[in-house]
Amino acid sequence: MSVRTLLIVEDDLSFARALKRSFERRGYEVKHAPAYDEVGTALDGFSPRYAVVDLKLIGPSGLDCVKMLHAQDPDMRIVVLTGFASIATAVEAIKLGASHYLPKPANTDDIEKAFDRTTGDTDVSLDGRRTSLKNLEWERIHETLVDVDFNISEAARRLGMHRRTLARKLEKRQVK
Repeated sequence: MSVRTLLIVEDDLSFARALKRSFERRGYEVKHAPAYDEVGTALDGFSPRYAVVDLKLIGPSGLDCVKMLHAQDPDMRIVVLTGFASIATAVEAIKLGASHYLPKPANTDDIEKAFDRTTGDTDVSLDGRRTSLKNLEWERIHETLVDVDFNISEAARRLGMHRRTLARKLEKRQVK
């Protein structure tokens, strides 16, 4: 069996370290980049078959990272992890080349299953519960944040709310 290669792009160092050890125990050769700007160094002489990318990174977002990794290798299986899940970012991640999108907390089993999924599931329930007003608001906030590259002042302006009001809302929903 050949060695499976994996790149982890995650700025939470303790989570990245735990994920790295877990995948190494499963036989993966793993490299870690804590930020978008360090991905190039991690890829020097390393061609990962798989990647796990955090959506919210310091600097350019995980979406930028997905786009770059997919451009480098369209066959790479990229899973985006986020504690800041929304329909808007899930759709964008897939459009940019991610193969799957998982909300945190996700473990090694969840991620490996996501790597193996290559088709959609037509049996997904279409009768899901109605979206609450709070969730609709949160999705709109997140969509706007993505549009302005996570600039809180600009997002607040576009949403028609005070910057501090938006900051308080973001504090209530852990953005990571």
